[in-house]
Amino acid sequence: MTRANDARTRSVPTRAGSPADHPTHPSLPEIPRVVPGPRPAGENVQRSAPQTGSLPGPPIPRLPRIAAQRTSARPRTPEPGRTAAAGPDTTRAGGRPQSTASRRAQDDPRKLVCPAQRGSRRHAAESGGHGTWRPQAGPSEGEPRHRADQKAGHKSDQTAGADRRPAAWAVLERRSAPAPERTPREKRRRTLQAVLLSVAGLFVSPLVAFGAGYLFFPIPNPDDAVNNQVALVSYADGSQLTRLVPEAGNRTKVGLDAVPEHVRHAVLAAEDRTFYSNPGFDLSGIARAAWNQLRGGTGGGSTITQQFVKNALVGDDQTLWRKYKELVLSVKLSQQRTKDEILADYLNAIYFGRGAYGIQSASQAYFGKDVGQLTPEEGALLAGVIQSPARWDPALNPERAVQRWSFVLDGMVAQGWMSPQQREAAQFPVTVPRTTAKGIGVPADSTGHIVTAVSRELAELGISEQDLAQGGLRITTTIDPARQRDAVAAAQRALAGQPDDLRTAMVAIDPATGAILAYYGGENGHGLDYARAQRLAGSTFKPFVVLAGLLHDPPIGLGETFDGAARPGLRNAPGAECLRCDLKQAMTVSNNVVFASLARRVGPDAVADAARAAGITSPLDDPDEGIALGNKEVSALDLASAYATLAAGGVWRPPHLVQSVVRADGTVLYEAVTRGEQRFTERVARNVTETMLDVAPTDGLALPGGRPVAAKTGTVQSRFPGQNNDAWMAGYTPALAAAVWMGTDRNDPIRTADGTPVEGKSLPGEVWRAFMAEAHDHLPVTHFTPFRPIGEPPRDRRETAPAATATTGAAPSRTTLPGTASATSSPASAPAGTGPAGTSPATPTAATTTGPSADPTASADGSEEDAADGSAELEE
Repeated sequence: MTRANDARTRSVPTRAGSPADHPTHPSLPEIPRVVPGPRPAGENVQRSAPQTGSLPGPPIPRLPRIAAQRTSARPRTPEPGRTAAAGPDTTRAGGRPQSTASRRAQDDPRKLVCPAQRGSRRHAAESGGHGTWRPQAGPSEGEPRHRADQKAGHKSDQTAGADRRPAAWAVLERRSAPAPERTPREKRRRTLQAVLLSVAGLFVSPLVAFGAGYLFFPIPNPDDAVNNQVALVSYADGSQLTRLVPEAGNRTKVGLDAVPEHVRHAVLAAEDRTFYSNPGFDLSGIARAAWNQLRGGTGGGSTITQQFVKNALVGDDQTLWRKYKELVLSVKLSQQRTKDEILADYLNAIYFGRGAYGIQSASQAYFGKDVGQLTPEEGALLAGVIQSPARWDPALNPERAVQRWSFVLDGMVAQGWMSPQQREAAQFPVTVPRTTAKGIGVPADSTGHIVTAVSRELAELGISEQDLAQGGLRITTTIDPARQRDAVAAAQRALAGQPDDLRTAMVAIDPATGAILAYYGGENGHGLDYARAQRLAGSTFKPFVVLAGLLHDPPIGLGETFDGAARPGLRNAPGAECLRCDLKQAMTVSNNVVFASLARRVGPDAVADAARAAGITSPLDDPDEGIALGNKEVSALDLASAYATLAAGGVWRPPHLVQSVVRADGTVLYEAVTRGEQRFTERVARNVTETMLDVAPTDGLALPGGRPVAAKTGTVQSRFPGQNNDAWMAGYTPALAAAVWMGTDRNDPIRTADGTPVEGKSLPGEVWRAFMAEAHDHLPVTHFTPFRPIGEPPRDRRETAPAATATTGAAPSRTTLPGTASATSSPASAPAGTGPAGTSPATPTAATTTGPSADPTASADGSEEDAADGSAELEE
């Protein structure tokens, strides 16, 4: 090879060979170019002298097409004695020097360079290491420069010949070029534009929203204010049960002139002291409410106009949307009605508590007089309760009521509506006793007890009377209208033609959910609710004695036999004698002696704990052996709930009447939870059920079609020989549990029309059977789970039952769901749960008896001797 071939850098003559060939660049010197190094030894390449118009050297063989090298490739370090490679080209086409930005863009390794065209001299030079280079000819006079060249500002030697590159690559180059830096003047202009747009949005948007609301929101009237506050109570299927405030309402309209001026001033002092001067809304109150909403709080001051609008149309949901509607409608109302008209509508629509809507009804409810006869002190009291009737009613909170009353009077003095002398002489007025008004939607028939029970349950859920009266709530109950009709019809048929003092009650519960499907507390909806009246349970308590025996350590199986013969102080009803009988036989004939013996063996406290575990919430304090015979009081609701636990395989679910509570705007306030607590195992519950399967057929109360049913009767004997005070019938299928009670208001002896003493299997049994037959009429026959005896099986199941578990050792374990008390084998540690009122069955609080107290001389435990025959009993 020649020395020229060994050099990495050498001068190559241009194609034309003289500056004359470049008319647009007359003085452009030749520029050295970096070319590839020497070819590998042994490569056969012929060379020839350069020729004018072509690259010097021998012909160059065709090589595969290659992409152009990146212009920013790291230069090689020159060997000693060799000329260093020239730096990157800093001259544009046309002879002008490159800008710094152009060179930076050229050196960017991410910038793509168009590949050399196949067959071109440039391709040959780069692939073979030979060739000459000269700048591209500049544009002719008047010819526009290439657009991409204008953007880039130059064309490097690596991109020479790229005029034919695809247009998309030029677009990519333009997009990848850095954005020009804005001048301070441009920055200030853009900032000013953003500020002006934001300010315009802050002012224009609210105006547009206000105008839209003003056009489309209708102004309310006093009837809307009352009707929209009404709570609707419906059956489980959605059909209406009642309206807690009928359209007639506990409300009488009066004109503003009928309201004394001092009463009006009292209302203004309590609710809106600037009523006659404000535009209908309070900007500070709205801002405070908005700020509270943003922080997750509630509340904000409202004018009388806003309160009227809220109650009439918007509702009481604490949202910015409500405040927006209040504002729009308050302005619209203030422009279309006078202040006196607004105040009159407000006084006729606002709720004062005690079921009273409007100032006239409130005057009657609190003082028993017309509004025109109210004194300033009485007017101040009524004005004070508007804000929160449940909080400021003197019958509920006397101390708070006095504080609120003083606040109103002080406001009247501050506004000049009352002299300091009058304030000093004012005395707190005396109100009439608080009563439940009959005109607030509680029906007078048997459904009235359902409505009252629903209100009580809502209060336990935290929904107050005021919420019911003003919230416009939609309350769905669990009552099945068809089964409710069946319950009422069965009770009415049984009592038809019977003595007038005879009373009855019935409750039916779905074991799978705890929902109360039927609730009958008597015909007088405004009277005593007998479904919650506490009465002696009688022999309906005996299944809990069996439950205590099964939970005992070791468990006492159904096949264990006892001596059932009468003993001094305790005898059986006629036909209930058995010398030796197991627990199932004793339950079928209702033998008192056997269950008293079992209670003595396991302990009375264990029986009480077993009853609590099943769902009895009544006090069972200081139990003795008589608890086995039902000497403790329970209600029909409690007994139905406990039997439903047995039907559900030991899973207790709180009995409830309220399925859901929804606001008028669709907001769900409450949804019933049907998840239960496993109080004891399904196997234990099924063994208790086994003892009760033959009771109904034996007493002539079997259900149609041979449907399996577990049941128990109960009769409480009176102090009068041969008479009874209370009678029960309770039982369940896998789908439904029901309990029926029958008695009188004063615990007098209960007799039929022909003078026959009422027993559990007579009239109560008839009511229970009639209801259960109708309720199951269209349901398929379902059976209880297979019987697996604990301990020794009963005599009638010894050949068919599976192998029994041993009668010694630990009792069957009980399980609880997460969050409940742990279960143990001892009934004394039965898991605690919450009853309908939130009390723990294991440690119940003292309950108020809802019915007349039991006869203290009645024989409750079978241990007291009757004056006539020296014995007494609880079971027939």
